[in-house]
Amino acid sequence: MAQEKPGREARAPQPTQAAASAIRRHELAAFLRHRREHIAPERVGLPRGRRRRTPGLRREEVAQLAAVGVTWYTWLEQARDIQVSVQVLDALARTLLLDPGERAHLFQLAGAADPAPPATCPSVTPAMRAVLEQVEPFPACVQNSRYDILAYNRTYGLLFCDLDKVAREDRNCMILAYTHEEWRSAIVHLEDSTRHMAARFRAAMAGHLAEPAWKTLLKRLRTESPDFCEAWDRHEVVAPASKRKEFRNRHVGRVTVDHTDLWLSPEAGHRMVTYVPVDQESRERLEKLHAIALEQRA
Repeated sequence: MAQEKPGREARAPQPTQAAASAIRRHELAAFLRHRREHIAPERVGLPRGRRRRTPGLRREEVAQLAAVGVTWYTWLEQARDIQVSVQVLDALARTLLLDPGERAHLFQLAGAADPAPPATCPSVTPAMRAVLEQVEPFPACVQNSRYDILAYNRTYGLLFCDLDKVAREDRNCMILAYTHEEWRSAIVHLEDSTRHMAARFRAAMAGHLAEPAWKTLLKRLRTESPDFCEAWDRHEVVAPASKRKEFRNRHVGRVTVDHTDLWLSPEAGHRMVTYVPVDQESRERLEKLHAIALEQRA
């Protein structure tokens, strides 16, 4: 009888890609079926009728409302190995009256990128906005991995420029660092900082290559900034890490701070960015900047 060799530990078998795909298809089928069975016909403008024995909607009703074939939708609920377009997923999400969380779950199970991601960030809660205020006079903001600025406190709003005057669609650190002259002039070591940002952006984008918002941002950067094109074509990547930075503020002068990312979820996505002064002079200047911000808001 064969004996197990000493020094080797038994390892649990890892699921293959095909097995993982099958698990995801069955989860998707169960999710669709559950949502269909819990929607009353009246909620989507259909009569209930006397002979309805199916709880919620029938499969053919969902197919008709979503403008897809009945057989195809049946296969989807049977976990068949079929391709699902984002347009069909979008139609199903609307037909099944999914809320933003359920919609995100649908696209995740289907292994697809949502073409219409939510306009608001669930991480920016009233409590998180209160935290941003509590860390004042230190500058702080909430960003996602795409460098969109989702919320910020009053000190951060004046650190680089008057951020309140920047259009909401332009409040992205990559866009501002490469195309906004006042923002760029506030960064002491501009070339090093922007090159580092491009490398970090490339590393983050590896997990979002098919997502429209990421592709749109990349196209805009390549169109509007030769400096970004040069940095991007280096194919450099870096992992997120704390970093000491120097800024030249037009109100209070030069400040030196430590940049720290506080992650708001297990994945490296939404984060709270804080700038803590490294010396007394920088602290006093940030306190003065905060006072200026309060006067302007008043």
